[in-house]
Amino acid sequence: MIRALGLDLAWSPRNPTGVAVIAGDESGGTLIYNGIRQSDAELTAFVAEYGGVGGVLVAIDAPTLVPNETGLRPGERDLNAVYRQYDAGAHPSNRQRLTSFGGGKVRGEVIVALLEQQAIRHHPYLTARTAARQSFEVYPHPATVALFGLSRTLKYKAKPGRDYPSRYAAFGQLEAHLLSLAIAEPALIIPVATFASDLTSLKGAKLKDYEDRLDAILCAYVAFYYWYWGPQRVTVFGDTESGHIVVPHLSRLG
Repeated sequence: MIRALGLDLAWSPRNPTGVAVIAGDESGGTLIYNGIRQSDAELTAFVAEYGGVGGVLVAIDAPTLVPNETGLRPGERDLNAVYRQYDAGAHPSNRQRLTSFGGGKVRGEVIVALLEQQAIRHHPYLTARTAARQSFEVYPHPATVALFGLSRTLKYKAKPGRDYPSRYAAFGQLEAHLLSLAIAEPALIIPVATFASDLTSLKGAKLKDYEDRLDAILCAYVAFYYWYWGPQRVTVFGDTESGHIVVPHLSRLG
C-alpha cells in the first residue's frame, strides 16, 4: 500500500495550493481526497494527516531545490530540449526570481524541509513498489503530454488571449483524460463528484481553485505512477545537487 500525495504548490503562501491523495497498491489506486490548502502549516498538517505513517510519496509542482542565483537549472534546460516542442517547457527557476514571491525564501525548499521533519526524505530516485517516504518535484504539463499522448499541452490555464469558452473546452479535455486513467496502468479511479457539475459556473478565483485541484491530481498520479513503474518508465531531469523534475517517460522517444 502506498499513499501518493500531490501538491500544486503556490510560490507564495498568500495563494491557495491544490492538494490530492491517492491510496493505492499493485492492483490500482483511488483518489481519496482533493481540496485546497494555503499556509505552510496547513500543508504540513495535510501531509501528516494522510501520510503520517507507512509509505508515502509527495509530488510537488514547484521548484524544490534552487541553488542557482540566475538563469535556468540544468534539469530545466534538459527538460526543455525534449518538451518545448509540445509547449511543455519549464519556466526558469532561480533564487532571484523565486525569493521575490516567497518573502526571501524559495517556498518549495521550505516545504520539503518541513516534510523532512516527518521523516519524508527529499530525493528523486526510488525503487518500484517499495514503502518509501520521499518527496520530489514534478511538473504536470510534460506529464500530460507523456501520459496522454498529446501533441500540445491543454490550454486550460489563464493566459492573455484565452477566453472562458476556450478554457472550459480545454478543462473538459483534461477531465476526460483524467477519467481515462481508470483503464491505465496503474489504474486510477477518480470519483465523478471530484469534477465540476457545471464548468461554466466557475470564473475567476473559483476556476483557479478548480485548476489547482486538477493539477494536484496529476501530481499525485505521477507519484503513484513512479511508485508502480520505478525508473523503468520515469525520467528524472536534473539531479540531487542542482534540482530535479520527475516526469513519466515520453514513450514516443523509444
